[in-house]
Parts: sequence; structure tokens; C-alpha cells
Amino acid sequence: MGREEYREQTSKGLEGVRHVHLVGIGGIGMSGIARVLLEEGYRVSGSDLRVSPLTEALVGLGGTVYEGHAAKNIAGANLVVVSSA
Repeated sequence: MGREEYREQTSKGLEGVRHVHLVGIGGIGMSGIARVLLEEGYRVSGSDLRVSPLTEALVGLGGTVYEGHAAKNIAGANLVVVSSA
């Protein structure tokens, strides 16, 4: 499967979504998802209990990371993803 075909298949469920907020963005799985979303042009924000090299890298890619969890952090998000970790 080529990159364009992959994009077409995976973006079908994200129609209308522009801003994704990930609760637990500092984990290895969620940070990987955030990186892919950023590379695909989505606005990505997230929160975690502490700043880490993973969250700092996401900020460097254009993401917004909040230290600590608060309802106000998800303002404007079309989709919120919560880590089970």
C-alpha cells in the first residue's frame, strides 16, 4: 500500500477533524500517534503529568503540550483521545 492510498484509507474516519487533543500525550504510543497526526497536517495538542523529551519533541514539531490535565486544555478540539495507561 502506497502512502497516498494509506492516507485515503485512514483519513475517512477523520473527515471534518482539524484539531486533535491527546490526554496522556507523553507516553510512547500516544506521542507516536501525535507525531503522525502532526506530519499529516493536523493541529495537535495534548496533556500529560510532566514534560519529557517526547513531549518537547512534539512541541518542536508544532504541537502544543500542557503539563497537567485540565478541562480548559481541550478547548477547540474536534476529537479527544484518552490514553488507557
